Amino acid sequence: MPTKDLSLQTNTRREFFYTTSLASAAFFLAGRSAWAGETIRSFGMGPDSKFRGVQIGAITYSFRSMPGNPEQLLQYCLDSHISAIELMGDSIEDYAGKPVNSFKMPPRVNGQAPQLTDEQKAQVAAYQKQVAEWRAGVSMDPFETIRKMYNKAGVSIYAFKPNALNANNTDAEVEYALRAAKALGAKSVTIELPTDPSQSKRLGDLGEKHKIYIGYHAHLQATDTAWDTALAQSPYNSMNLDCGHYIAAGGNNTKESLLALIEAKHDRITSIHIKDRRTKENGGKNMIWGQGDTPLKEILSLLRDKKYKFPATIELEYDIPAGSDAVQETRKCVEYAKNILEG
Repeated sequence: MPTKDLSLQTNTRREFFYTTSLASAAFFLAGRSAWAGETIRSFGMGPDSKFRGVQIGAITYSFRSMPGNPEQLLQYCLDSHISAIELMGDSIEDYAGKPVNSFKMPPRVNGQAPQLTDEQKAQVAAYQKQVAEWRAGVSMDPFETIRKMYNKAGVSIYAFKPNALNANNTDAEVEYALRAAKALGAKSVTIELPTDPSQSKRLGDLGEKHKIYIGYHAHLQATDTAWDTALAQSPYNSMNLDCGHYIAAGGNNTKESLLALIEAKHDRITSIHIKDRRTKENGGKNMIWGQGDTPLKEILSLLRDKKYKFPATIELEYDIPAGSDAVQETRKCVEYAKNILEG
């Protein structure tokens, strides 16, 4: 693993205004062009996190510790020098007018989900029904507005992760998520890998209908064969491989097997997640990049050398050091990846 110090200093006041002015100029120059992001970057403006052909992106979950409306998330991308993202759904749905939930879930106790009363369960079900009805009829205009706003600033959206793709969501909700992804300009939606094959079959069929890929994400259940059933069910079922979780699972999951899996399945991967986790034997903890067991250098070098086109998504999960924040840490990860790819 690289040991070079890749830390960055906190943005200065001057740099903040410089970045903001670039974003403003980008809005002016790009107009309504469908190629706004590339136009902006061709003028040397806006963020650019594509290095030697490898698109480094970030999931906006990385900024969960900070306020997160669409405008704020965009500014975080600009400040992190991120030019492509996997967009979480909550703030985007709020922007689009999702009904407000008046029910407040009781807090977890010792990490356990609260036991709800029958009345509370009825409140949850009523809200879920209200949201399902909203999703079935909502206009795609707000999602197109988000796409244009982000593209004008030089940020593209390659994946969308709404909480609308689960077994308890209706077909209308799933189709809403796929239409929203298309309106955002995304190639795929992402969802946890189901344990029930009928669910991945349903999602794959609907993905094929709308020509949007379903990228399945796995945590510690990841194995070399975990995705095989879903991939066999539909050409629109794909992998959102989390390299850090794969390594943390331990056992047969090794650096060598991870690289072999990427090579074997590269044509079925729509995006990967990159983070640095220790192996199960070393505690499995998320670490500052360069301090864990995920073979980040080997992964990124493989993507570069093989010219794979799927993006590598930063998912910031390690504890943020005192005096820093999620934007600064994400930017450090961008620079870490850049140094590997351009080194």
